Amino acid sequence: MDSQGGPYLNKGALCSPLGGARLCQLAMGCAVMAMVTHSAGYSGSHGVFCMAAWCCCFAVSVTVFFLDATRLHSYLRVSWDNLTVTWAACATLMYVTASVVYPLFFVRSECPYEGCQVRDFRIAVTVCSILGTLAYGAEVALCRARPGQIVVGYMATVPGLLKVVQAFVACVIFGALANGSQFSRYAATVYCVVVYASCFALTALVVIMTVCKRTKTVRCMPFDRFVVVCTFLEVLLYLSASVVWPVFCFDTKYGTPWRPSWCPQGKCPWDSQVVVAVFSCVNFGLYLTDLLYSQRVRFGSTRLPANSRA
Repeated sequence: MDSQGGPYLNKGALCSPLGGARLCQLAMGCAVMAMVTHSAGYSGSHGVFCMAAWCCCFAVSVTVFFLDATRLHSYLRVSWDNLTVTWAACATLMYVTASVVYPLFFVRSECPYEGCQVRDFRIAVTVCSILGTLAYGAEVALCRARPGQIVVGYMATVPGLLKVVQAFVACVIFGALANGSQFSRYAATVYCVVVYASCFALTALVVIMTVCKRTKTVRCMPFDRFVVVCTFLEVLLYLSASVVWPVFCFDTKYGTPWRPSWCPQGKCPWDSQVVVAVFSCVNFGLYLTDLLYSQRVRFGSTRLPANSRA
């Protein structure tokens, strides 16, 4: 028994829908890693990314499950609810990406030279990865704040979850920029890179402050207003970048609107520029949606007493 008279182990970590979702995450993670290392295999940068995503998700999920089951998370100086829902959303996006990339590059209808058994294992890996995506998505759905419910954590709201998606999309943009996008040719495209980095930093700052329970460090204004101000600034910056980047990459004066015939597959600057342009518009839409939702959200982490959830 702990000092408050309760059991040391949290039965809810096992005997609850949330516990079941986390057990499914661990089971699917084990299955994926075992089949990849046993026979399915991976190679190249795409395979390394998929394996790294699966291993990272499994390692963090084991840690989260252990801390929740033993109640040791109470000794951490973090907002546990905000941390777990943030991680679940991030893991969902990583699993979605791996579930698309792995079959795209490693699954073929015909049998490879290693034999049909390898193909079957790769199909099984894809299926388990999709099931893992659903398990992480189920955790997000179980933790997400519902209409009319007292919100005790910003990351459980729609704007909080959108922050995770925005950061993930920004990482995709950074990957495309690093893949020979030739962004340094013009000052305008360099400006766009500064916009992407600045917005990512602001988004990460909001998430870190929320998870680390530092929302009261903004002394000049309430934290929810600080979030809205940051989001409004990010909307304006992404709007400018979504206009400037296509002009200086695809206008005939600066670039070409069509893919050059001499461009190598997989290492073409034009392809990277298209990815940046598309995901810039995607992130602009996410930030705009975030701004609209943030006008309506009032979360209780800065208002409710510590024992109000009980």
